[in-house]
Amino acid sequence: MASVAAHGEQPWSMKRVVAASAAGTAFEWYDFFIFGSLASTIQKVFFAGLDPTAGLVAALGLFAAGFAFRPLGALIFGVIGDRIGRKGAFLTTVSLMGASTFLIGLLPTYATAGIISPILLILLRILQGIALGGEYGGAAIYVAEHAQNAKRGATTGWIQITASLGLIAGLLVILGTRTSVGETAFIAWGWRIPFLVSVILLIISVWLRFKLSESPAFAKLKEEGQTSKAPLREAFGQWDNLKRVLIAFFGIMCAQGAVWYLSFFYIQVFLTKSLGVPEQTKDALILAMTVASAPLYVFFGWLSDRIGRKPVMIGGMLLALLAYLPGFHAMAAAANPALVEAQRLRPVEVHADPAQCSVQFDPVGTRRFDSSCDIAKSLLASTGISYANRPYGSDKAIIAVGAEQIEVPDGRGLDAAGLRALRESTAKQIKAALAAEGYPPSADPARMNIPLLFFWLMVFAVASTALYGPQAAALVEMFPTRVRYTAMSFPYHFGTGWVGGFLPVVSLALATITGNIYASLWYPAFFTAVSVFVALFFMRETRGKRLEDV
Repeated sequence: MASVAAHGEQPWSMKRVVAASAAGTAFEWYDFFIFGSLASTIQKVFFAGLDPTAGLVAALGLFAAGFAFRPLGALIFGVIGDRIGRKGAFLTTVSLMGASTFLIGLLPTYATAGIISPILLILLRILQGIALGGEYGGAAIYVAEHAQNAKRGATTGWIQITASLGLIAGLLVILGTRTSVGETAFIAWGWRIPFLVSVILLIISVWLRFKLSESPAFAKLKEEGQTSKAPLREAFGQWDNLKRVLIAFFGIMCAQGAVWYLSFFYIQVFLTKSLGVPEQTKDALILAMTVASAPLYVFFGWLSDRIGRKPVMIGGMLLALLAYLPGFHAMAAAANPALVEAQRLRPVEVHADPAQCSVQFDPVGTRRFDSSCDIAKSLLASTGISYANRPYGSDKAIIAVGAEQIEVPDGRGLDAAGLRALRESTAKQIKAALAAEGYPPSADPARMNIPLLFFWLMVFAVASTALYGPQAAALVEMFPTRVRYTAMSFPYHFGTGWVGGFLPVVSLALATITGNIYASLWYPAFFTAVSVFVALFFMRETRGKRLEDV
Protein backbone atom coordinates (compact mmCIF):
# COMPACT_ATOMS: atom_id res chain seq x y z
CA MET A 1 0.00 0.00 0.00
CA ALA A 2 1.21 3.52 -0.67
CA SER A 3 1.95 5.85 2.17
CA VAL A 4 -0.79 7.89 3.77
CA ALA A 5 0.28 11.09 2.07
CA ALA A 6 -0.21 9.44 -1.31
CA HIS A 7 -3.89 9.10 -0.56
CA GLY A 8 -4.29 12.82 -0.05
CA GLU A 9 -4.07 12.78 3.74
CA GLN A 10 -2.39 15.59 5.64
CA PRO A 11 0.84 14.72 7.51
CA TRP A 12 -0.90 15.04 10.85
CA SER A 13 -3.88 12.86 9.89
CA MET A 14 -2.13 9.59 10.79
CA LYS A 15 -1.92 10.74 14.40
CA ARG A 16 -5.60 11.66 14.32
CA VAL A 17 -6.51 8.28 12.82
CA VAL A 18 -4.58 6.40 15.50
CA ALA A 19 -5.81 8.61 18.35
CA ALA A 20 -9.48 8.44 17.42
CA SER A 21 -9.41 4.71 16.70
CA ALA A 22 -7.42 3.89 19.83
CA ALA A 23 -9.54 6.07 22.12
CA GLY A 24 -12.77 4.45 20.98
CA THR A 25 -11.35 0.93 21.24
CA ALA A 26 -9.88 1.63 24.70
CA PHE A 27 -13.31 2.78 25.82
CA GLU A 28 -14.92 -0.43 24.57
CA TRP A 29 -12.29 -2.53 26.36
CA TYR A 30 -12.93 -0.51 29.52
CA ASP A 31 -16.64 -1.28 29.31
CA PHE A 32 -16.04 -4.95 28.64
CA PHE A 33 -13.28 -5.53 31.19
CA ILE A 34 -14.72 -3.86 34.28
CA PHE A 35 -17.17 -6.75 34.35
CA GLY A 36 -14.37 -9.31 34.67
CA SER A 37 -12.52 -7.27 37.28
CA LEU A 38 -15.72 -7.09 39.35
CA ALA A 39 -16.49 -10.85 39.11
CA SER A 40 -16.51 -11.40 42.88
CA THR A 41 -18.70 -8.33 43.41
CA ILE A 42 -21.07 -9.34 40.58
CA GLN A 43 -21.41 -12.69 42.35
CA LYS A 44 -22.58 -10.99 45.57
CA VAL A 45 -24.88 -8.47 43.88
CA PHE A 46 -26.56 -10.50 41.12
CA PHE A 47 -26.16 -14.14 42.26
CA ALA A 48 -26.84 -13.80 45.98
CA GLY A 49 -29.21 -16.77 45.81
CA LEU A 50 -26.38 -19.22 45.09
CA ASP A 51 -23.67 -20.55 47.37
CA PRO A 52 -20.31 -18.74 46.99
CA THR A 53 -18.65 -21.23 44.64
CA ALA A 54 -21.69 -21.59 42.38
CA GLY A 55 -22.13 -17.80 42.46
CA LEU A 56 -18.56 -17.17 41.37
CA VAL A 57 -18.80 -19.78 38.62
CA ALA A 58 -22.06 -18.15 37.45
CA ALA A 59 -20.45 -14.70 37.45
CA LEU A 60 -17.49 -15.98 35.44
CA GLY A 61 -19.92 -17.80 33.17
CA LEU A 62 -21.70 -14.52 32.54
CA PHE A 63 -18.31 -12.92 31.82
CA ALA A 64 -17.88 -15.69 29.24
CA ALA A 65 -21.37 -15.10 27.83
CA GLY A 66 -20.33 -11.68 26.58
CA PHE A 67 -17.40 -13.30 24.80
CA ALA A 68 -19.59 -16.04 23.36
CA PHE A 69 -21.54 -13.48 21.33
CA ARG A 70 -18.48 -11.70 20.00
CA PRO A 71 -18.24 -13.94 16.87
CA LEU A 72 -21.85 -13.00 16.05
CA GLY A 73 -20.95 -9.33 16.32
CA ALA A 74 -17.93 -9.98 14.11
CA LEU A 75 -20.15 -11.42 11.38
CA ILE A 76 -22.80 -8.69 11.64
CA PHE A 77 -20.42 -5.75 11.63
CA GLY A 78 -17.93 -7.50 9.36
CA VAL A 79 -20.55 -7.53 6.61
CA ILE A 80 -21.40 -3.88 7.31
CA GLY A 81 -17.72 -2.92 7.26
CA ASP A 82 -16.98 -4.76 4.01
CA ARG A 83 -20.11 -3.59 2.20
CA ILE A 84 -20.76 -0.07 3.54
CA GLY A 85 -17.53 1.05 5.18
CA ARG A 86 -15.19 0.81 8.16
CA LYS A 87 -16.20 4.12 9.76
CA GLY A 88 -19.94 3.47 9.98
CA ALA A 89 -19.40 0.02 11.48
CA PHE A 90 -17.26 1.11 14.40
CA LEU A 91 -19.35 4.23 15.08
CA THR A 92 -22.27 1.88 15.67
CA THR A 93 -20.29 -0.54 17.83
CA VAL A 94 -19.00 2.12 20.21
CA SER A 95 -22.54 3.51 20.67
CA LEU A 96 -24.03 0.07 21.37
CA MET A 97 -21.30 -0.78 23.86
CA GLY A 98 -21.63 2.53 25.70
CA ALA A 99 -25.39 2.29 26.08
CA SER A 100 -25.23 -1.31 27.34
CA THR A 101 -22.55 -0.53 29.91
CA PHE A 102 -24.37 2.52 31.24
CA LEU A 103 -27.58 0.52 31.68
CA ILE A 104 -25.75 -2.18 33.70
CA GLY A 105 -25.02 0.55 36.24
CA LEU A 106 -28.78 1.16 36.61
CA LEU A 107 -29.87 -2.48 37.05
CA PRO A 108 -31.71 -3.62 40.18
CA THR A 109 -29.88 -6.13 42.39
CA TYR A 110 -30.92 -9.70 43.17
CA ALA A 111 -32.03 -8.54 46.63
CA THR A 112 -34.56 -6.10 45.14
CA ALA A 113 -35.67 -7.80 41.91
CA GLY A 114 -34.82 -11.49 42.33
CA ILE A 115 -34.22 -13.53 39.18
CA ILE A 116 -35.13 -10.57 36.91
CA SER A 117 -31.86 -8.94 37.93
CA PRO A 118 -29.43 -11.55 36.46
CA ILE A 119 -31.68 -11.98 33.41
CA LEU A 120 -31.41 -8.28 32.54
CA LEU A 121 -27.67 -8.43 33.21
CA ILE A 122 -27.31 -11.36 30.80
CA LEU A 123 -29.15 -9.46 28.04
CA LEU A 124 -26.95 -6.39 28.41
CA ARG A 125 -23.83 -8.53 28.57
CA ILE A 126 -24.84 -10.16 25.27
CA LEU A 127 -25.22 -6.70 23.67
CA GLN A 128 -21.74 -5.82 24.95
CA GLY A 129 -20.34 -8.94 23.31
CA ILE A 130 -22.00 -8.21 19.98
CA ALA A 131 -20.68 -4.63 20.05
CA LEU A 132 -17.11 -5.67 20.84
CA GLY A 133 -17.30 -8.30 18.10
CA GLY A 134 -17.51 -5.51 15.54
CA GLU A 135 -15.15 -3.09 17.22
CA TYR A 136 -11.66 -4.52 17.25
CA GLY A 137 -11.53 -5.62 13.62
CA GLY A 138 -12.80 -2.26 12.42
CA ALA A 139 -10.32 -0.23 14.42
CA ALA A 140 -7.32 -2.44 13.60
CA ILE A 141 -8.17 -2.53 9.89
CA TYR A 142 -8.88 1.21 9.74
CA VAL A 143 -5.45 2.05 11.19
CA ALA A 144 -3.64 -0.66 9.18
CA GLU A 145 -5.16 0.57 5.92
CA HIS A 146 -3.77 4.05 6.65
CA ALA A 147 -0.32 2.88 7.79
CA GLN A 148 2.88 2.60 5.77
CA ASN A 149 3.91 -0.95 4.88
CA ALA A 150 7.21 -0.77 6.75
CA LYS A 151 5.63 0.67 9.92
CA ARG A 152 2.37 -1.25 10.10
CA GLY A 153 3.38 -3.33 13.12
CA ALA A 154 4.34 -0.31 15.23
CA THR A 155 1.35 1.73 14.06
CA THR A 156 -1.24 -0.96 14.79
CA GLY A 157 0.56 -1.60 18.08
CA TRP A 158 -1.32 1.47 19.33
CA ILE A 159 -4.58 -0.38 18.73
CA GLN A 160 -3.20 -3.38 20.60
CA ILE A 161 -2.30 -1.21 23.57
CA THR A 162 -5.93 -0.19 23.94
CA ALA A 163 -6.78 -3.47 25.69
CA SER A 164 -4.35 -2.51 28.44
CA LEU A 165 -5.50 1.10 28.48
CA GLY A 166 -9.10 -0.03 28.91
CA LEU A 167 -8.11 -2.43 31.68
CA ILE A 168 -5.99 0.25 33.38
CA ALA A 169 -8.88 2.72 33.29
CA GLY A 170 -11.26 0.12 34.68
CA LEU A 171 -8.90 -0.91 37.48
CA LEU A 172 -8.22 2.72 38.41
CA VAL A 173 -11.90 3.54 38.63
CA ILE A 174 -12.65 0.35 40.59
CA LEU A 175 -9.70 0.78 42.95
CA GLY A 176 -10.44 4.48 43.48
CA THR A 177 -14.13 3.86 44.15
CA ARG A 178 -13.50 0.90 46.44
CA THR A 179 -10.91 2.87 48.43
CA SER A 180 -12.97 6.05 48.73
CA VAL A 181 -16.34 4.55 49.72
CA GLY A 182 -15.17 1.43 51.57
CA GLU A 183 -15.84 -2.24 50.83
CA THR A 184 -19.31 -2.34 52.43
CA ALA A 185 -20.59 0.68 50.49
CA PHE A 186 -18.88 -0.55 47.33
CA ILE A 187 -20.83 -3.83 47.40
CA ALA A 188 -24.05 -1.98 48.32
CA TRP A 189 -23.96 0.72 45.62
CA GLY A 190 -20.39 1.78 44.73
CA TRP A 191 -20.02 -0.99 42.12
CA ARG A 192 -22.37 1.04 39.88
CA ILE A 193 -19.93 3.95 39.51
CA PRO A 194 -17.47 2.23 37.07
CA PHE A 195 -20.41 1.43 34.77
CA LEU A 196 -22.07 4.85 34.97
CA VAL A 197 -18.96 6.96 34.31
CA SER A 198 -18.61 5.21 30.96
CA VAL A 199 -21.15 7.63 29.49
CA ILE A 200 -18.47 10.34 29.52
CA LEU A 201 -16.09 8.12 27.56
CA LEU A 202 -18.89 7.30 25.13
CA ILE A 203 -19.49 10.95 24.26
CA ILE A 204 -15.78 11.59 23.68
CA SER A 205 -15.34 8.46 21.54
CA VAL A 206 -18.33 9.14 19.29
CA TRP A 207 -17.20 12.72 18.75
CA LEU A 208 -13.65 11.66 17.80
CA ARG A 209 -14.78 8.95 15.42
CA PHE A 210 -17.46 11.06 13.78
CA LYS A 211 -14.76 13.42 12.51
CA LEU A 212 -12.85 10.65 10.69
CA SER A 213 -13.11 9.90 6.97
CA GLU A 214 -13.29 6.43 5.39
CA SER A 215 -10.08 4.37 5.13
CA PRO A 216 -8.15 4.95 1.86
CA ALA A 217 -8.06 1.27 0.87
CA PHE A 218 -11.81 0.82 1.23
CA ALA A 219 -12.57 4.21 -0.35
CA LYS A 220 -10.52 3.21 -3.41
CA LEU A 221 -12.25 -0.17 -3.60
CA LYS A 222 -15.67 1.47 -3.36
CA GLU A 223 -14.76 4.07 -5.97
CA GLU A 224 -13.80 1.29 -8.38
CA GLY A 225 -17.01 -0.63 -7.65
CA GLN A 226 -15.05 -3.63 -6.34
CA THR A 227 -16.59 -4.00 -2.87
CA SER A 228 -17.86 -7.46 -2.01
CA LYS A 229 -21.60 -8.08 -2.47
CA ALA A 230 -21.52 -11.22 -0.31
CA PRO A 231 -18.65 -10.97 2.22
CA LEU A 232 -19.72 -14.06 4.17
CA ARG A 233 -19.81 -16.32 1.13
CA GLU A 234 -16.57 -14.88 -0.21
CA ALA A 235 -14.73 -15.08 3.12
CA PHE A 236 -15.83 -18.58 4.13
CA GLY A 237 -17.03 -20.17 0.90
CA GLN A 238 -13.79 -19.78 -1.05
CA TRP A 239 -11.07 -22.20 0.07
CA ASP A 240 -8.18 -19.75 -0.27
CA ASN A 241 -9.84 -17.31 2.15
CA LEU A 242 -11.21 -20.04 4.42
CA LYS A 243 -7.74 -21.57 4.74
CA ARG A 244 -6.43 -18.21 5.94
CA VAL A 245 -9.27 -17.96 8.45
CA LEU A 246 -8.42 -21.41 9.85
CA ILE A 247 -4.70 -20.60 10.12
CA ALA A 248 -5.51 -17.30 11.82
CA PHE A 249 -7.72 -19.06 14.36
CA PHE A 250 -5.58 -22.11 15.15
CA GLY A 251 -2.18 -20.48 14.60
CA ILE A 252 -2.71 -17.17 16.41
CA MET A 253 -6.05 -16.76 18.14
CA CYS A 254 -6.14 -19.98 20.19
CA ALA A 255 -2.95 -18.88 21.92
CA GLN A 256 -4.12 -15.28 22.13
CA GLY A 257 -7.27 -16.28 23.96
CA ALA A 258 -5.34 -18.57 26.29
CA VAL A 259 -2.30 -16.44 27.09
CA TRP A 260 -3.84 -12.97 27.37
CA TYR A 261 -6.93 -13.92 29.36
CA LEU A 262 -5.00 -16.12 31.74
CA SER A 263 -2.42 -13.37 32.28
CA PHE A 264 -4.83 -10.53 32.91
CA PHE A 265 -8.01 -12.22 34.19
CA TYR A 266 -7.68 -15.77 35.49
CA ILE A 267 -4.63 -14.71 37.49
CA GLN A 268 -6.96 -12.36 39.38
CA VAL A 269 -9.23 -15.28 40.32
CA PHE A 270 -6.21 -17.41 41.27
CA LEU A 271 -4.73 -14.72 43.51
CA THR A 272 -7.93 -14.01 45.42
CA LYS A 273 -9.80 -17.32 45.36
CA SER A 274 -6.94 -19.80 45.74
CA LEU A 275 -4.27 -17.75 47.50
CA GLY A 276 -6.38 -15.42 49.64
CA VAL A 277 -4.80 -12.19 48.40
CA PRO A 278 -6.97 -9.19 49.45
CA GLU A 279 -8.96 -7.61 46.62
CA GLN A 280 -7.26 -4.21 46.91
CA THR A 281 -3.80 -5.78 46.85
CA LYS A 282 -4.77 -7.82 43.81
CA ASP A 283 -6.14 -4.75 42.04
CA ALA A 284 -2.95 -2.79 42.74
CA LEU A 285 -0.72 -5.61 41.46
CA ILE A 286 -2.72 -6.14 38.26
CA LEU A 287 -2.82 -2.38 37.70
CA ALA A 288 0.97 -2.11 38.11
CA MET A 289 1.52 -5.06 35.76
CA THR A 290 -0.83 -3.60 33.16
CA VAL A 291 0.79 -0.14 33.31
CA ALA A 292 4.32 -1.56 33.14
CA SER A 293 3.50 -3.80 30.18
CA ALA A 294 1.48 -1.24 28.16
CA PRO A 295 4.43 0.14 26.13
CA LEU A 296 5.45 -3.40 25.17
CA TYR A 297 2.56 -3.74 22.71
CA VAL A 298 4.02 -0.97 20.56
CA PHE A 299 7.57 -2.24 21.13
CA PHE A 300 6.77 -5.77 19.94
CA GLY A 301 4.77 -4.35 17.02
CA TRP A 302 7.86 -2.30 16.10
CA LEU A 303 10.10 -5.37 16.55
CA SER A 304 7.88 -7.36 14.19
CA ASP A 305 8.49 -4.67 11.54
CA ARG A 306 12.20 -5.50 11.82
CA ILE A 307 12.44 -9.26 12.31
CA GLY A 308 8.97 -10.49 11.32
CA ARG A 309 5.54 -11.10 12.84
CA LYS A 310 5.99 -14.86 13.13
CA PRO A 311 9.10 -15.11 15.35
CA VAL A 312 7.84 -12.44 17.78
CA MET A 313 4.41 -14.03 18.21
CA ILE A 314 5.74 -17.59 18.51
CA GLY A 315 8.27 -16.34 21.06
CA GLY A 316 5.41 -15.04 23.21
CA MET A 317 3.56 -18.35 22.93
CA LEU A 318 6.61 -20.40 23.93
CA LEU A 319 7.40 -18.14 26.88
CA ALA A 320 3.87 -18.58 28.22
CA LEU A 321 3.89 -22.33 27.64
CA LEU A 322 7.15 -22.71 29.57
CA ALA A 323 6.02 -20.39 32.38
CA TYR A 324 2.54 -21.72 33.18
CA LEU A 325 3.32 -24.35 35.81
CA PRO A 326 6.51 -22.96 37.45
CA GLY A 327 5.05 -19.45 37.35
CA PHE A 328 1.85 -20.33 39.19
CA HIS A 329 3.71 -22.37 41.79
CA ALA A 330 6.11 -19.48 42.32
CA MET A 331 3.26 -16.98 42.64
CA ALA A 332 1.62 -19.19 45.27
CA ALA A 333 4.85 -19.32 47.28
CA ALA A 334 5.32 -15.55 46.96
CA ALA A 335 1.74 -14.56 47.77
CA ASN A 336 0.89 -16.99 50.57
CA PRO A 337 3.90 -18.98 51.82
CA ALA A 338 2.01 -20.13 54.93
CA LEU A 339 -0.63 -21.78 52.73
CA VAL A 340 1.98 -23.50 50.55
CA GLU A 341 3.80 -24.76 53.64
CA ALA A 342 0.58 -26.05 55.22
CA GLN A 343 -0.43 -27.88 52.05
CA ARG A 344 3.02 -29.46 51.79
CA LEU A 345 3.23 -30.61 55.42
CA ARG A 346 -0.46 -31.23 56.18
CA PRO A 347 -2.27 -31.92 52.89
CA VAL A 348 -6.05 -32.03 52.72
CA GLU A 349 -7.66 -35.29 51.60
CA VAL A 350 -11.24 -36.34 50.87
CA HIS A 351 -11.85 -40.03 51.64
CA ALA A 352 -15.08 -41.02 49.89
CA ASP A 353 -16.77 -43.59 47.70
CA PRO A 354 -16.26 -42.30 44.11
CA ALA A 355 -19.75 -43.56 43.21
CA GLN A 356 -21.22 -41.07 45.71
CA CYS A 357 -19.35 -38.09 44.23
CA SER A 358 -20.67 -35.75 41.52
CA VAL A 359 -18.72 -33.43 39.24
CA GLN A 360 -18.37 -30.20 41.18
CA PHE A 361 -19.44 -27.87 38.39
CA ASP A 362 -22.84 -26.17 38.38
CA PRO A 363 -22.81 -22.86 36.49
CA VAL A 364 -26.60 -22.42 36.71
CA GLY A 365 -26.97 -23.25 40.40
CA THR A 366 -29.64 -25.96 40.05
CA ARG A 367 -27.75 -28.91 41.62
CA ARG A 368 -28.19 -29.70 45.33
CA PHE A 369 -24.86 -31.49 45.88
CA ASP A 370 -26.40 -33.21 48.89
CA SER A 371 -24.43 -36.46 49.22
CA SER A 372 -21.76 -36.58 51.89
CA CYS A 373 -19.02 -36.54 49.26
CA ASP A 374 -20.65 -33.68 47.34
CA ILE A 375 -20.96 -31.55 50.46
CA ALA A 376 -17.33 -32.21 51.40
CA LYS A 377 -15.98 -31.32 47.96
CA SER A 378 -18.18 -28.28 47.37
CA LEU A 379 -17.24 -26.79 50.73
CA LEU A 380 -13.55 -27.39 50.12
CA ALA A 381 -13.88 -25.92 46.61
CA SER A 382 -15.32 -22.74 48.14
CA THR A 383 -12.10 -22.31 50.14
CA GLY A 384 -9.92 -22.51 47.00
CA ILE A 385 -7.61 -25.01 48.71
CA SER A 386 -6.23 -28.04 46.86
CA TYR A 387 -7.19 -31.47 48.09
CA ALA A 388 -6.48 -35.07 47.08
CA ASN A 389 -9.18 -37.68 46.45
CA ARG A 390 -8.89 -41.03 48.21
CA PRO A 391 -11.33 -43.97 47.64
CA TYR A 392 -13.19 -45.01 50.80
CA GLY A 393 -15.87 -47.69 51.17
CA SER A 394 -18.53 -45.75 53.03
CA ASP A 395 -21.53 -43.55 52.28
CA LYS A 396 -20.05 -40.85 54.49
CA ALA A 397 -17.02 -38.91 53.36
CA ILE A 398 -14.17 -37.98 55.67
CA ILE A 399 -12.16 -34.80 55.25
CA ALA A 400 -8.64 -35.26 56.61
CA VAL A 401 -6.60 -32.13 57.33
CA GLY A 402 -3.31 -33.30 58.75
CA ALA A 403 -4.21 -34.96 62.03
CA GLU A 404 -7.74 -33.51 62.01
CA GLN A 405 -10.60 -35.59 60.61
CA ILE A 406 -14.17 -34.51 59.90
CA GLU A 407 -16.94 -36.99 59.11
CA VAL A 408 -19.35 -35.22 56.78
CA PRO A 409 -23.06 -36.06 57.24
CA ASP A 410 -25.23 -37.01 54.27
CA GLY A 411 -27.74 -34.35 53.23
CA ARG A 412 -29.99 -36.43 51.02
CA GLY A 413 -33.58 -36.29 52.21
CA LEU A 414 -33.18 -32.92 53.93
CA ASP A 415 -35.21 -29.91 52.90
CA ALA A 416 -33.48 -26.73 51.66
CA ALA A 417 -33.26 -25.19 55.15
CA GLY A 418 -31.91 -28.40 56.68
CA LEU A 419 -29.30 -28.82 53.94
CA ARG A 420 -28.22 -25.20 54.35
CA ALA A 421 -27.82 -25.66 58.10
CA LEU A 422 -25.82 -28.88 57.58
CA ARG A 423 -23.51 -27.16 55.12
CA GLU A 424 -22.99 -24.18 57.44
CA SER A 425 -22.13 -26.35 60.45
CA THR A 426 -19.76 -28.50 58.36
CA ALA A 427 -18.12 -25.39 56.90
CA LYS A 428 -17.38 -24.18 60.43
CA GLN A 429 -15.77 -27.53 61.29
CA ILE A 430 -13.63 -27.40 58.13
CA LYS A 431 -12.59 -23.83 58.89
CA ALA A 432 -11.63 -24.78 62.44
CA ALA A 433 -9.68 -27.85 61.27
CA LEU A 434 -7.78 -25.82 58.67
CA ALA A 435 -6.90 -23.18 61.26
CA ALA A 436 -5.78 -25.83 63.76
CA GLU A 437 -3.42 -27.31 61.17
CA GLY A 438 -1.87 -23.97 60.28
CA TYR A 439 -3.87 -23.02 57.18
CA PRO A 440 -4.10 -19.21 57.06
CA PRO A 441 -7.56 -17.66 56.47
CA SER A 442 -5.98 -15.25 53.98
CA ALA A 443 -2.58 -14.19 52.72
CA ASP A 444 -0.47 -12.32 55.27
CA PRO A 445 0.70 -9.00 53.72
CA ALA A 446 3.77 -9.05 55.96
CA ARG A 447 4.95 -12.34 54.46
CA MET A 448 4.15 -11.58 50.82
CA ASN A 449 7.13 -11.41 48.50
CA ILE A 450 5.75 -8.62 46.34
CA PRO A 451 8.83 -8.25 44.07
CA LEU A 452 8.83 -11.98 43.22
CA LEU A 453 5.07 -11.98 42.69
CA PHE A 454 5.32 -8.96 40.41
CA PHE A 455 8.21 -10.57 38.50
CA TRP A 456 6.08 -13.56 37.54
CA LEU A 457 3.15 -11.35 36.66
CA MET A 458 5.46 -9.50 34.29
CA VAL A 459 6.68 -12.77 32.73
CA PHE A 460 3.11 -13.49 31.69
CA ALA A 461 2.61 -9.87 30.63
CA VAL A 462 5.68 -10.05 28.36
CA ALA A 463 4.42 -13.29 26.81
CA SER A 464 1.02 -11.69 26.21
CA THR A 465 2.36 -8.49 24.68
CA ALA A 466 4.83 -10.33 22.42
CA LEU A 467 1.92 -12.33 21.03
CA TYR A 468 -0.59 -9.48 20.93
CA GLY A 469 1.59 -6.56 19.81
CA PRO A 470 2.18 -7.70 16.18
CA GLN A 471 -1.16 -9.49 15.94
CA ALA A 472 -3.27 -6.77 14.30
CA ALA A 473 -0.71 -6.24 11.53
CA ALA A 474 -0.34 -9.99 10.99
CA LEU A 475 -4.10 -10.56 10.72
CA VAL A 476 -4.71 -7.58 8.43
CA GLU A 477 -1.92 -8.74 6.12
CA MET A 478 -3.50 -12.19 5.79
CA PHE A 479 -6.76 -11.13 4.10
CA PRO A 480 -7.74 -9.20 0.93
CA THR A 481 -9.39 -5.78 1.30
CA ARG A 482 -12.73 -6.99 -0.15
CA VAL A 483 -13.45 -9.28 2.82
CA ARG A 484 -10.85 -8.15 5.34
CA TYR A 485 -13.31 -6.93 7.99
CA THR A 486 -15.37 -10.14 7.93
CA ALA A 487 -12.55 -12.64 7.43
CA MET A 488 -10.28 -11.10 10.07
CA SER A 489 -12.89 -10.29 12.73
CA PHE A 490 -14.45 -13.75 12.91
CA PRO A 491 -11.35 -15.82 13.83
CA TYR A 492 -10.18 -13.05 16.16
CA HIS A 493 -13.41 -12.97 18.14
CA PHE A 494 -13.94 -16.70 17.96
CA GLY A 495 -10.49 -17.18 19.48
CA THR A 496 -10.69 -14.50 22.13
CA GLY A 497 -14.43 -14.92 22.58
CA TRP A 498 -14.58 -18.68 23.01
CA VAL A 499 -11.06 -19.71 24.00
CA GLY A 500 -10.28 -16.59 26.03
CA GLY A 501 -13.74 -15.74 27.30
CA PHE A 502 -14.38 -19.22 28.63
CA LEU A 503 -10.89 -19.57 30.11
CA PRO A 504 -11.69 -18.16 33.61
CA VAL A 505 -14.82 -20.27 34.11
CA VAL A 506 -13.35 -23.48 32.61
CA SER A 507 -10.07 -23.10 34.51
CA LEU A 508 -11.95 -22.56 37.77
CA ALA A 509 -14.15 -25.55 36.95
CA LEU A 510 -11.11 -27.77 36.32
CA ALA A 511 -9.64 -26.76 39.67
CA THR A 512 -13.01 -27.42 41.35
CA ILE A 513 -13.56 -30.78 39.64
CA THR A 514 -10.10 -32.17 40.37
CA GLY A 515 -9.45 -30.53 43.72
CA ASN A 516 -6.11 -29.30 42.32
CA ILE A 517 -5.77 -25.53 41.89
CA TYR A 518 -3.05 -26.05 39.25
CA ALA A 519 -5.31 -28.19 37.07
CA SER A 520 -6.68 -24.84 35.88
CA LEU A 521 -3.58 -24.59 33.67
CA TRP A 522 -4.50 -27.57 31.47
CA TYR A 523 -6.90 -25.46 29.39
CA PRO A 524 -4.53 -22.60 28.45
CA ALA A 525 -1.59 -24.98 27.97
CA PHE A 526 -3.54 -27.06 25.44
CA PHE A 527 -4.63 -24.10 23.29
CA THR A 528 -1.21 -22.46 23.44
CA ALA A 529 0.45 -25.68 22.27
CA VAL A 530 -2.01 -25.96 19.36
CA SER A 531 -1.10 -22.47 18.16
CA VAL A 532 2.64 -23.07 18.45
CA PHE A 533 2.35 -26.11 16.19
CA VAL A 534 0.10 -24.46 13.58
CA ALA A 535 2.07 -21.21 13.51
CA LEU A 536 5.39 -23.01 13.06
CA PHE A 537 4.27 -25.17 10.16
CA PHE A 538 1.43 -23.34 8.40
CA MET A 539 1.64 -19.59 9.01
CA ARG A 540 3.50 -17.47 6.46
CA GLU A 541 5.53 -14.38 7.22
CA THR A 542 3.74 -11.19 6.08
CA ARG A 543 6.01 -8.40 7.35
CA GLY A 544 6.08 -5.41 4.98
CA LYS A 545 3.50 -6.88 2.61
CA ARG A 546 1.51 -4.45 0.46
CA LEU A 547 -2.18 -4.80 1.32
CA GLU A 548 -3.25 -4.54 -2.31
CA ASP A 549 -1.08 -7.61 -3.06
CA VAL A 550 -2.94 -9.85 -0.59
